[in-house]
Amino acid sequence: MESAGAPDAGRRRDLFRYLTAEESDDYLAVMDLFAATLLTDLSATEVAAQLADRGRVLERDVAEARCRQLVEWGNLVPSIRDARVSSVAEYIRSRSRYQVSKLGGRVHRDAVEILQATDGAREVARELLGQIVQSLDRIIAQLTRADIDVDALAGEVTTVFGNQRVFTDSVRDFYAYLAGILTRYDLGGEEYAQFKELLLVYIDLITADVNRHAPAVSGRVRQVISRLDALLATLAGLPGLVLPDGTPIERARGRTRADWSELASWYDAEHGRSGPEQLRTAAAQALSQLITNAKRLLDSSGTGFSRRADFLRLARWFHAATDDDAHRLYAATFGAYPARHLLFGPDEPDPRIGPTTSWWNADPVQVPVSLRERGDRALRGKTSRVPDPTADRRRLIAEARREADQRRAAASELAITGALHGAAISPAARDLLLDLLGDLLTRGDAETVDHDLGLRLTAAPGPDTVISSADGTTTVYGHRLVIEGIAAWSTVDDEAVP
Repeated sequence: MESAGAPDAGRRRDLFRYLTAEESDDYLAVMDLFAATLLTDLSATEVAAQLADRGRVLERDVAEARCRQLVEWGNLVPSIRDARVSSVAEYIRSRSRYQVSKLGGRVHRDAVEILQATDGAREVARELLGQIVQSLDRIIAQLTRADIDVDALAGEVTTVFGNQRVFTDSVRDFYAYLAGILTRYDLGGEEYAQFKELLLVYIDLITADVNRHAPAVSGRVRQVISRLDALLATLAGLPGLVLPDGTPIERARGRTRADWSELASWYDAEHGRSGPEQLRTAAAQALSQLITNAKRLLDSSGTGFSRRADFLRLARWFHAATDDDAHRLYAATFGAYPARHLLFGPDEPDPRIGPTTSWWNADPVQVPVSLRERGDRALRGKTSRVPDPTADRRRLIAEARREADQRRAAASELAITGALHGAAISPAARDLLLDLLGDLLTRGDAETVDHDLGLRLTAAPGPDTVISSADGTTTVYGHRLVIEGIAAWSTVDDEAVP
């Protein structure tokens, strides 16, 4: 719950709404007119005319709407000054006049400063530290005199706090910019060399100035605080602004005890973390980040190596590639291949499995943790011994011989069958017959010959051929099939196995 007289936070947030409103360009142009000089008092007609002189066209009614909206947000206030007019119509058009409000003008000055600021670094006003020391010396000298020059004392106090504010603001902006640059992962090359020079030279210069002047400022501030009652009493005697309704006014810095305590805390570590200590910490962090970037640049094999140049080159390739080439480039770059068997070289348990073998048919393999979690395919430990393939070769030869024997047995069974209608053959003979029948149908001839097996299959139009097997019946419609042997079976010599 807000106390009486406390600032209305919600109302003050409305002061910034004109910066992000849809018609922000209009509002900024209008506020530029009102904030250009002191006590600018304009009507909507004058606003439209002056904007037209600056090359921006804004209808009078639109200008009136913009001004009223700014009044609602608190950036402008209605003016009651009578305008000099020559007609009643002109009086009606000019009766609504506006002025910039106190907070509206302050918000607009800060907004314009930010909008016009560059993204580069802001130079630190380190020369102000020496000026602060000199001003504090003059304040101490005034306080020790019998006849204090009150105006001169007030001027020095304002100078101290004004310089302190400019110095701290510039330091904050500089280190904020520096942190944003040094955390860039793509920093390298000439840009890195420039920032290395900035760190090694400029930050060392700032740190040296702070280390030299901070003890002097801290000691002199303690002397002023020891005479603070006299200082505040003297400054309170100056003619000042006092509102008749008792509304608090904003006083210049240095007129309260809290201002001097805050200044002492900034330079004195006894009151907490001092400003110089924060600057030294920020400088150390910046140098640490600089060293990290240097390590990253030197160690191209580490995970921290900048890939900015590689990604830029890849982007150029994508830009120049056709659709098909772009798909192939994407698959090759990011490993977006279809699912396939992962080979482990000599350790592969089954040599018949290749890279094109589907996962559905291949045996599962154990993927190493380094590859599964980190994508690291570097080999570790000793090189694996190349296994002896003799056993695998014997096994494969035995399997091939067994398949050949089964095929010859089926062919022998078919060779003595002759006419196939009504014959009862084994499933292996039936499968071999279907292979021959498929070859015959593919060729479109009346017969087909398998010289390896010594079989001839003949098909002639006629009644259906029905063949029985242990696992079912096969019917070939409209053809009479006859199979016969055409050669004696050759003996296959066993291959010499090493």
